[in-house]
Amino acid sequence: MDQRLADTIAQDLEELIFDGTFADGDRLDEVKLAEQFGVSRTPLREAIQRLALSGLVELIPRRGAFVRQPGPVELMEMFEVMAEMEAVCGRLAALRISDQALKDLVDANTKCQLAVDADDPDRYYVENERFHRIIYTQSGNSFLEQEASRLHRRLKPFRRQQLRFRGRMAQSMSEHEAILQALDKGVPEETADALRSHVAVQGEKFHNLMASLKNAAE
Repeated sequence: MDQRLADTIAQDLEELIFDGTFADGDRLDEVKLAEQFGVSRTPLREAIQRLALSGLVELIPRRGAFVRQPGPVELMEMFEVMAEMEAVCGRLAALRISDQALKDLVDANTKCQLAVDADDPDRYYVENERFHRIIYTQSGNSFLEQEASRLHRRLKPFRRQQLRFRGRMAQSMSEHEAILQALDKGVPEETADALRSHVAVQGEKFHNLMASLKNAAE
């Protein structure tokens, strides 16, 4: 199976959900969607499975796949947990990160900057995801890495959506720099605080995300 094709279809479906084409509770018709995307049902089903992992789609036995937008409270709770998990990963990574991993983070950041310059949020997200996964791995705790990766996948469509807000990519980039500096200095609490602030959805980030979900539901 072409995993990239499934990824592309999943991202396209995310956009259709976020822009309101598919509203909360709508059933995703596999036959019509396969025809619309010009693909077989196999990669389409894989794409829908990925959306189910993120919570954007609910799979109901013998009935099909239905759009499920998490409510604001549920979404904020997930982001709150994600921020704390990333903070723990950062705290441990500050003590355990390898020189090679630091170089890999610099490389990911360089490519993030290229995406900012090109105003390409999708390209930015790919390198942003790589940046965070390096930190999960460098925590040196495989259980924590797995749990952080699982929640990261569930929040993927919402984290991608945030990057489309005006000025968010540049802000994220500056936050990455602060995280990298703290890791390079090997200061656990500073790294934890930088990651927590980077991931937490508060203030303007909260209002922007809630507005995008409200617009999609209308």
